Amino acid sequence: MKREEMMVACCGDLSGKVRGKAFPLAQMEKRLKRGVGWTPTNVQITCFDAIAESPFGSLGDLVLIPDPATSVSIESEDGAPNENFVLGNIRYTDGRPWEFCTRSILEAALERLQRVAGVTLYGAFEHEFQIKHLVSEVGGAFTLGGFQRERHFCEAIIAGMRTAGVTPDTILKEFGAGQFEVTMGPQKGVTIADHSIITREIVGLVARELGYDPTFTPIRDPAGVGNGVHVHMSMLDASGNPVTYDPAGKHELSDVAGKFVAGILKYLDSIIAITAPSVVSYLRLTPHRWSAAFNNLGFRDREASVRICPVSDISDIARAAQFNFEFRAADGAANPHLALAAIVHAGVQGIEEGLAVPEATQEDLSLLGTEALAARGYVRLPQTLEAALQRFRGNETVCGWFPEGFADVYVKHKEGEIAYLAGKTQAEICAAYEDAY
Repeated sequence: MKREEMMVACCGDLSGKVRGKAFPLAQMEKRLKRGVGWTPTNVQITCFDAIAESPFGSLGDLVLIPDPATSVSIESEDGAPNENFVLGNIRYTDGRPWEFCTRSILEAALERLQRVAGVTLYGAFEHEFQIKHLVSEVGGAFTLGGFQRERHFCEAIIAGMRTAGVTPDTILKEFGAGQFEVTMGPQKGVTIADHSIITREIVGLVARELGYDPTFTPIRDPAGVGNGVHVHMSMLDASGNPVTYDPAGKHELSDVAGKFVAGILKYLDSIIAITAPSVVSYLRLTPHRWSAAFNNLGFRDREASVRICPVSDISDIARAAQFNFEFRAADGAANPHLALAAIVHAGVQGIEEGLAVPEATQEDLSLLGTEALAARGYVRLPQTLEAALQRFRGNETVCGWFPEGFADVYVKHKEGEIAYLAGKTQAEICAAYEDAY
């Protein structure tokens, strides 16, 4: 049968899923102006394809407007359909940004950062994932052999990223069974999150072509290794110069970067429901898992929620350009645009409040009691999604960063996700997320 090449206009939703609608590729120019039709209640589709309580019901109409800067077209080499998709913004039919469009929410956060501090965010995502049929393999962690066995898979991902306009950085056989990590080169502004979504979709595309089944679930087994998402960040001034590094600053952080980091840590327990938004996220966010369990800054410490990353004195890249910090309390259940928006808003709040740069921990905080932690300004992060949602909804400052009504809709979305899992065992819950992500 004949077929006509299609383009899929996409958006990342509250569940971290990428949803969209296809149209003939020949209509691309027209769709850049008029978009494709979208339904408000779509925002309440959970990762399990149930519809959470929605304030919109069956009412309302929106349009999803593609952004041509995010267009991806990958030609097939074996006669299969070409892969074409493009990210976009959800708007009202009169062109206004829709309050629950995650990409528009990030754009607003970045505009706030520019307005308050005069800087542009520069950053990149790292994604960990597992290939299901490889989970019985042992002895391959970080090995050449582990990479060689999946060289075709890894090299196809890198080629796909480059074709899609994403700068590849590294890909490796990670610690866990069947686990890999893929990283992208840094970008500015909203493109940071755009490229995160594109990279993940490329992994899925390559895997399907090979008959593989990948999962980005935060954790497959409570006793196993988790899959995290790490967000590297730095800042550029109006001339594009790096402004994160100051050799005289505390921990070598500049004034603006130090306050930004302090804001993230102050509000971390109230945004964790957005950056780690699944029930099983909290099985991973525990001490001694190389993830994050407290609102601490670490100097090259991979158990800290925010880590000051190392720089190389032998690199051909200037020290100031290398210098960055890493947010580690996120996972693949999060929408990259929404997670980055929460992080940016928290950082800007720290700048506005003039927060002091915190000390960098170099000890096991899990050995300290609640009072000892509090005396040093630390809190244990929420240990369940329900607790995380309570802290989010109960923090008026944090809720105020987002459009009116967003907090209620987001909490209802997650409550719908939790309700779907009612009565399931922990193993069954892990399996459900493994299938969903």
